[in-house]
Amino acid sequence: MDDLEGVVWPPEPIRTERLVLRVPEARDRATFIDLHASPEVHTYLGGARARDELERLVPEEPEGWPGNFVVELDGTMIGQVLLRRATGHQRPAADGKADLGYLFLPQAWGRGYATEACTAALDWLAGALPGEPVVLTTQSANLGSMRLAEKLGFVEVERFEAWDAEQWLGMRAPVR
Repeated sequence: MDDLEGVVWPPEPIRTERLVLRVPEARDRATFIDLHASPEVHTYLGGARARDELERLVPEEPEGWPGNFVVELDGTMIGQVLLRRATGHQRPAADGKADLGYLFLPQAWGRGYATEACTAALDWLAGALPGEPVVLTTQSANLGSMRLAEKLGFVEVERFEAWDAEQWLGMRAPVR
């Protein structure tokens, strides 16, 4: 993660009621490519990348860093949760804080997996770095992401224009 100093990595896999959050492995490569090539997943993220480009660029062993969690359901990767330091952000309110991001395959949408996985990752962060504030940015048009932010306890800090769309920046108060 850019860079969460003091975080012990990798952690033991995080188990929730239905999911496992763990570090990326070579067997996840195809799903990483599917995530980044999906037009549905990237509707609000600037569009999907070309599959052939991803086949060339995604390493055989997907990159692992503190805060990069694969989300697994019944032994199969269904998404990714990212926690990384917000740097060079569009908004000064976000700089230097932990930034939550997530991607899930469309077939995993609407089942509460993102809420479950993000909650587990945020709980992990609260244990690893007590008192760490967390930000989340999404397009305000992404209603699913806006609902998730609310469920996770993010409160609007501001809205701003970037990438030809209105963006929403929320912050989650540190858990102490």
